[in-house]
Amino acid sequence: MLATFDHHLLNAAARPGLRGAARFVAEFWYFGIKEARACLFVALFFGAVFLVPRTGLLGLPRYDVLLVAALGIQAWMVWAKLETWDELKAVSLFHVVGFALEVFKTSGAIQSWSYPDFGYTKLLGVPLFSGFMYAAVGSYIIQAWRLFDLRIRHHPPHWMAALIAILIYANFFTHHYIGDYRWYLAACALGLYARTTVVFRPLDRDRSMPLLLAFVLIGLFIWLAENISTFWGIWRYPNQLGAWSAVHVSKWSSWSLLVIMTFTIVANLKHIKARIHVPEK
Repeated sequence: MLATFDHHLLNAAARPGLRGAARFVAEFWYFGIKEARACLFVALFFGAVFLVPRTGLLGLPRYDVLLVAALGIQAWMVWAKLETWDELKAVSLFHVVGFALEVFKTSGAIQSWSYPDFGYTKLLGVPLFSGFMYAAVGSYIIQAWRLFDLRIRHHPPHWMAALIAILIYANFFTHHYIGDYRWYLAACALGLYARTTVVFRPLDRDRSMPLLLAFVLIGLFIWLAENISTFWGIWRYPNQLGAWSAVHVSKWSSWSLLVIMTFTIVANLKHIKARIHVPEK
């Protein structure tokens, strides 16, 4: 059933008669449907986050239930051929990268946030399911790439993109010791991707937008999801331990930078790299 639905989204018939407001509404409608479909892993995973009670299920703590749910969703997506094995490897890398960051940020020396509840599958104070929150971002980008028939124009040389991605990741660790260079890195990314555009197909015609805008918008939605997650007590920042308050808006920039790093990993998948145009000069 889902395969039939995807086939419809990917092979929408040309509609030359659509013009003006009617075309805008139709394309906006299909854009929204494809976005929702690309968020399949995100929706299922965070659906479990919101539905599983804090006390857990059947005697199993909430964090462990969420790990089982995440593994089940991921396995089903591969079994249903919604993700390939190569894409699963990339998603697994996001999990490892995210989990390493979580361990550092929740350590006794840093304590940027914490996971207050008990769980059998907590390692170094971090529940293993937490890496799937980062993997969800990678899964979304992979799904969106296929559903929107994405192509990238004027992408910077891959080694430059990889270097800025590594520096962005490193800054999440080093800013606790040598200062936060986030805005310098953002300025570098701005220059690096200034000419880069993403071509996508919401319905039957190609549209384009600056890739930097896509990074910022995805970062915004992750920040909104983070607010919801902390409200439900999945994790807490120090200022939220007494009473919940909104996650500081500066986290939006952090998530946008993390999206750049995630995009760089996805862009190196063999079948995706072939659809990226890197100017020779």
